[in-house]
Amino acid sequence: MNMTDSEINSASSIDLNKKSMSLTAAVWARFRRKRLGVLSLIIVVSLFTIGILAPFLAPYDYRQTDLTSALLSPGSEGHLLGTDRLGRDLLTRTIYSIRTTVIITAITVLTGGLLLGPVLGLLAGFFGRWTDVLISRIGEILSSLPALLMMILINATLDERLRIQIRKFEDWSGIDGLISTGAYSYFLVFGTLSLFFWVGSMRIVRAQVLSIRELDYVTAAEALGATPARILSRHIFPNVAFLIILGVSSALAGIAGSELVLTWVGVGVQPPMPSFGSLLFEGSGARTVRAYPHLLLVPGTIVTLLLFCFVLLGDAINDAYRGD
Repeated sequence: MNMTDSEINSASSIDLNKKSMSLTAAVWARFRRKRLGVLSLIIVVSLFTIGILAPFLAPYDYRQTDLTSALLSPGSEGHLLGTDRLGRDLLTRTIYSIRTTVIITAITVLTGGLLLGPVLGLLAGFFGRWTDVLISRIGEILSSLPALLMMILINATLDERLRIQIRKFEDWSGIDGLISTGAYSYFLVFGTLSLFFWVGSMRIVRAQVLSIRELDYVTAAEALGATPARILSRHIFPNVAFLIILGVSSALAGIAGSELVLTWVGVGVQPPMPSFGSLLFEGSGARTVRAYPHLLLVPGTIVTLLLFCFVLLGDAINDAYRGD
């Protein structure tokens, strides 16, 4: 019995869906056997949930100061983790610092890891010629620069300019609080991070696309008159999606660590918005550590746990996809 074109397309779609579902199920089954990976995922999700719900979970306002309650030890006067030099509740500032990490990491991943890098990699690998040359040369220039030093330089140079533009926007729109809370600095931090974190995912996707575009089914699609957009979305992208996931999972620790360093040196997230970089800076120093160890131990423990879980989670996802 002959099948119509619509029946053939329907059958092909069902077959592709089954293959996709079976691959996802196989990867998930292998991932569940990675106990450290599962534990890391649970910890990361838990911390991210705490950060997202910071306005509801934090016992105080992160901007609330009380010099009469400065440098209280953990458990004193209703402050579970103590207070800092300005009498601000350390538990509140830690929770809001987690929120800062969530925002910076999520937006950087979306813009650099899931949007800019993969899209440019698809275009460079599929179209080749001048498109590939242009994108690859830009990536090579950015990767040849000392990324952290350049991010510090860019942030330090553009911070005041961005502050002026945001203040004009506040005056024009009537929206208030971007400057006073330090939230405006989010734009500069994740913009700078996205500028440098797309190169790795672009190269990985480009290399895979270069090999896939020579396969028979891509050649057949081109011969049948399929548009480049359809070929990229229906035939090539599904075969590189796992590389994007692997790249994102591997970059989480680097993104969070870079934001921490930028804030540590004073060109990242600006006060009074809490960040782990500023908490660690305020709690560092030999005299401070000896007299008030909780100022360093509390944020240091959370940061170490989060970065460690990012690394373990990335390794577990990588092993699950490779079938180890």
